[in-house]
Amino acid sequence: MDRNVTLGLLLAGVVLVGQSFTTLAPAGPWDSDSFTRGVLGLLGLVLLYLAWFNQTFGFIGVAPTVDRWQSPATTWLRVVVFGLACLVLTRIIRLVDERGVVPEPAGLLLALAGVLALMNGGYVWLITSGPLADEEE
Repeated sequence: MDRNVTLGLLLAGVVLVGQSFTTLAPAGPWDSDSFTRGVLGLLGLVLLYLAWFNQTFGFIGVAPTVDRWQSPATTWLRVVVFGLACLVLTRIIRLVDERGVVPEPAGLLLALAGVLALMNGGYVWLITSGPLADEEE
């Protein structure tokens, strides 16, 4: 059952994010097709996140608290690298995308994901291996 839910969330998320690269969205009640594309794209990102969370932790949720990680002392670095990769990709998109193929808020959303991942990974390091770790006697 969880696999079908994850697949459904993933497919819906990909479709909604993909539509934000087109001009297929209606104007909506706010009379702005670009705003509709943005709202649907943001909803798609939420669905992709829920699919990832369900695949990773086995249930649908939103907060990847440290007690849910299998080995936080060793995997915090992957989260930090992901955050840095998001920030580098944001910069690359800004420098390379001259024709406007990537929607304008894409960089902002990538930067947000990167900063949140960096903060999460940094916090996990602090409490598992860093100065805030519980010292065993």
